[in-house]
Amino acid sequence: MFSIRSLTRSVPRTLSRSIATSAARPLQRSAFFQPTWKLMSRPSYAAFSTSRPRFEAAGQVDVELAAKFQEELSLETESGETEELPESVKYFLDNGPFEIIDKAGEEEVVLTRKFGDENIRVSFTIADLQNINPEEDFADSALQDELEMDQSRSNKDVSPEENLDEQPLEPGYLARVDVTIEKPGKGAMHVDAVARDGLIQIENVSYFSKAELATAETPDKEWERQSLYAGPPFGNLDEELQTLIERYLDERGIDTALASFVPDYIDFKEQREYVRWLGNLKGFVGNN
Repeated sequence: MFSIRSLTRSVPRTLSRSIATSAARPLQRSAFFQPTWKLMSRPSYAAFSTSRPRFEAAGQVDVELAAKFQEELSLETESGETEELPESVKYFLDNGPFEIIDKAGEEEVVLTRKFGDENIRVSFTIADLQNINPEEDFADSALQDELEMDQSRSNKDVSPEENLDEQPLEPGYLARVDVTIEKPGKGAMHVDAVARDGLIQIENVSYFSKAELATAETPDKEWERQSLYAGPPFGNLDEELQTLIERYLDERGIDTALASFVPDYIDFKEQREYVRWLGNLKGFVGNN
């Protein structure tokens, strides 16, 4: 009943609306009476604009990230440790025979000196500090703790003053040191060593008839160098021969002073490069 009533009420309104719409709409010509030029399709053209493209606005994280970089930068620079050389480093450079080559932004540090007619080059890198293996450090510290416990058991009857004198030093990290000694017309001697706990530990001694192979600064030289005999491990040599080689290097400044300097300078340079890295990224991310 409701549907029939709805239908009868809607039909007159629909009919009257259609009639009114037809009456109000102007009479259109059929396509037969349209001019020929209107029947032709209009060509379409690609939109073209001479205005500059609009770039994306800065990301939502940019400001926050730049502020975090600034926060870290302030924390690292407030102590002023990156500005002045440590006393131990300054003393070595002022009183030692080496000239230092340290380029900002590079990992490698080079020391050079003359010894008679020899040109001596010592290089090391801050990458050794960044590549420290936490697992090895943990193992070293665990072994150190065990040794200290054994020592404390054996020293129960020793006076506190004597215990202070016999406390073992904390082991330092290994810093690789490459030494090249070049003589005019005689090639070069290359030494692979590590500096740790104030000592230079030699691992290998090599000879190159072509001095440029000792440093191998190009891929071609490195490839040529790899095919040459590098000599036996240093520890396999006769003990007297080992001692004489160590004395030979010691006379040229490859000694305990250098072994103490290298880790100290690595710490200083790594901190300075980290501060530079923070500043560069802050400037890149920020809008200023």
